Amino acid sequence: MKTLAYGLSIICVIIAVMYFVLPGGSLPTFLPGYVAGATRVHKMHAFAAATAAVVFLLVGLTTRRR
Repeated sequence: MKTLAYGLSIICVIIAVMYFVLPGGSLPTFLPGYVAGATRVHKMHAFAAATAAVVFLLVGLTTRRR
């Protein structure tokens, strides 16, 4: 469980950075917010991904072994 939570946290951080740095037209097509030719940066998507990363990190830190 810890490994899964840490892995999801790392993936969310990578996605948050992609949303914050790349405009909507440069995002991979499988990510929400992709629009061909768009120049807008999706800051709310980046904030949501960063929040999810923090949540997964906290889950990983608070999960104990039985």
